[in-house]
Amino acid sequence: MSAAPTPLASRAPVPPPLTVRPGADPLDDPDPRRAADAAGVENLLRCWVREHDIARPAGPVLRIPLPATGTALLVPVRYWSPSGTHRFAAPVPEGAPPGAPAVDAVTLAALLGREAGSAEGSDLVERVAGSVRHTAVFIAERRARPAPAPGTGLFHAGEQSLILGHPLHPTPKSRDGLSDAETLRYSPESRGSFPLHWMAVHRSVATGDSAWTEQRRPLTAERLTARLGEGLPLPEDTVALPLHPWQARELVRRPDVVSLLDDGLLHDLGPHGAAWHPTSSVRTVHRPGTPVMLKLSLGLRITNSRRENLHKELHRGVEVHRLLLTGLAARWRAAHPGFDIVRDPAWLAVTTARIDPAHGGPVPGFDVLMRHQPFAPRDDVVCVAALTALRPWPGDTGMRSRLADIVARLTAVGGRRADVVATEWFLRYLDQVVRPVLWLDGAAGIALEAHQQNTLVVLDAEGWPAGGRYRDNQGYYFRESRRAELEHRLPGIGSLSDTFVSDEVTDERFAYYLGINNVLGLIGALGSQRLADEDVLIAAFRRFLASATALGSPLPSQLLDARTLRTKANLLTRAHGLDELVGPVADQSVYAALTNPLHR
Repeated sequence: MSAAPTPLASRAPVPPPLTVRPGADPLDDPDPRRAADAAGVENLLRCWVREHDIARPAGPVLRIPLPATGTALLVPVRYWSPSGTHRFAAPVPEGAPPGAPAVDAVTLAALLGREAGSAEGSDLVERVAGSVRHTAVFIAERRARPAPAPGTGLFHAGEQSLILGHPLHPTPKSRDGLSDAETLRYSPESRGSFPLHWMAVHRSVATGDSAWTEQRRPLTAERLTARLGEGLPLPEDTVALPLHPWQARELVRRPDVVSLLDDGLLHDLGPHGAAWHPTSSVRTVHRPGTPVMLKLSLGLRITNSRRENLHKELHRGVEVHRLLLTGLAARWRAAHPGFDIVRDPAWLAVTTARIDPAHGGPVPGFDVLMRHQPFAPRDDVVCVAALTALRPWPGDTGMRSRLADIVARLTAVGGRRADVVATEWFLRYLDQVVRPVLWLDGAAGIALEAHQQNTLVVLDAEGWPAGGRYRDNQGYYFRESRRAELEHRLPGIGSLSDTFVSDEVTDERFAYYLGINNVLGLIGALGSQRLADEDVLIAAFRRFLASATALGSPLPSQLLDARTLRTKANLLTRAHGLDELVGPVADQSVYAALTNPLHR
């Protein structure tokens, strides 16, 4: 079997190799390389089990046939999750002699890629190796410096706490194209920070839109970037445009950009200003004390896609903000005052359409979206993915989630059993976060791509869910069946944003993102971390869904009645080389059938 990848150069010391004790959680291994490899193995196995709808084994070992290789894997099951967040120990080949080495993540990726008939097999293996390599560095970094810097706001700390990444993705920490030093500088997991790189864009090639207001007065995108780039030496008749430094380096090598620079339509001003900090999405950055977050184009492949903004997504963010201002937000707040959308009301980009009407158009890679930053330093707002993720903590040799920490504190204060507290926490989450999302679909025909990283939960002083926020200008589905009423509310809606989607596709995606990824993922986290009984939580979710059918969204009935659900297959999507930001919505990812744990 191949050896575990060597980690990147790190500021953190790497402990000497130690043997994992029998029964110990492999994620707690003192060697970050082995802990990271164990996480990679579990992710691949969870993906394979879900995407092939494999049933629970009769005993403590799962057998995975590998007909393309002529063998099988024997996988010790540490915990079997009814909702899919299984825990596994390292697999061994069937028939291997006693003491044979277990299969590592890179070898497992090669074996599963071959079974999937992947034409991108070597790419999958390379990206798994890179993801494991990065994860090892992030674990070592966080063990060396587990506490955030003094004065770090709670939102900031939460955004930089997702160390292991999506538990059902084969390459959650894959970031192609970054050097070792860049990985540390640009990653939230290593608490990276950097000044923005600035371009001055001549107004003849600048384009944008804004529905941003301050004290009810409109503010242009140009004015917003001028504030953020205060002190820049702007040439006459130009506007300031911020870029991610990695993106800027790549852009100035492109012939079309070189031509614009040579013609004086772009001016490279270089790095400027105070440091900005990457959030959990890597390319969205914020600066404490600034009311603007920036979603920058970043042509790196992160998980499955190159993260360059698309013009239709920029239009979509502004459009949704304007749609909510038609009175829809007021109705929503009246029904659910603790929930809202983090707005994306302005953007700026480069286009040659005006100087070359026949052949010009958007110049990719320059697009920047301006997002509200509505959170004060003491506002306890964290994405669900970071809340449930295992991570190192100060003074603790193992890993646990922040949610486990909250449940432990609530248990100590209230004197109740942990499973009772965790179940109540879950019920409050359904009411404060999930119910408002269902309301929006029922009331307006807008389904949100509310997976765990796009969903923020607002916690009260004790740690109970008190509200929520949704963030992502990409992830809106306007139901085709509701087109007339949405166009009546905002004429021309969807013409530039390409947001209307058939109800059939909307139902499939909404069921996956909110039902499977978000809520079943939360149930799986609570169960696999031994905080609550998954069967109890699933029964509670059924009761909630039955009560939520009155909201008008078809999702509750779909989740209750369907024998199978369509789940996004991240491993198969990666194995077939799909970029999820390219092509029609219906064909961007591979979806597979999953036995519905909610169906009775």
